[in-house]
Amino acid sequence: MTGTDEEPPEWARERARELMETAEEDTTSAEDGDADRGAADDRAPDVPVDVVDEAERLTRLARETDDDAAADFYRDRRDELVDEYDYVPRLREDDDTLVLYPDEWMADGTVQIDRIETTDRAVEVSLSGPGDADRFQEVAAYNDAVASAVADRESDVHAATARTFAAFMSNHYVRPVDDATPDMRAEFREEYLVRNGWPSEEQLSAIDESLSVIETVAADVDDPEA
Repeated sequence: MTGTDEEPPEWARERARELMETAEEDTTSAEDGDADRGAADDRAPDVPVDVVDEAERLTRLARETDDDAAADFYRDRRDELVDEYDYVPRLREDDDTLVLYPDEWMADGTVQIDRIETTDRAVEVSLSGPGDADRFQEVAAYNDAVASAVADRESDVHAATARTFAAFMSNHYVRPVDDATPDMRAEFREEYLVRNGWPSEEQLSAIDESLSVIETVAADVDDPEA
């Protein structure tokens, strides 16, 4: 039997040192993790650059159009977009600036000064410079011209889809119909046409052919970039 005053063997002392070092490392890691979590909690929420750009684009479109319904559509689309990141858009008239405020700063549509812990969390975009809305009229005219050309040359089913696709590309993306990406075509085919175009069964069954016809006809219409 080992006496209480007897020195422990070397292997036991080595093992004890290892256990102590492991415990110290775990404590340090936990403290660092708590600090990182605290920093993350205090960090201002990020609004992706592409979201800010899209909010600016929609704001410009709303200001440019003479159609009240279209303006409301653009603003609603913008508001829904930034709301996904818990932000609220506002126009600061005195310096023509779009400002995105954290939702928690707001009450009854007004910024509450006592809730602002750091102004760095707001996002500001000047609207004084040119933007995509400056091209809206020419792009919309081009897309309408393509839709008219389709109506002159093709069947009614293709003409109906061309008109709806022209409105979709002008109002949602301010891009020529023949400049639509695969994702845009998919959005139109699967969402916009069904919800907003009141398509016939014939239209739905011919949608891919109609989109191909639109692109072919557009090749004979003067591009707005020309």
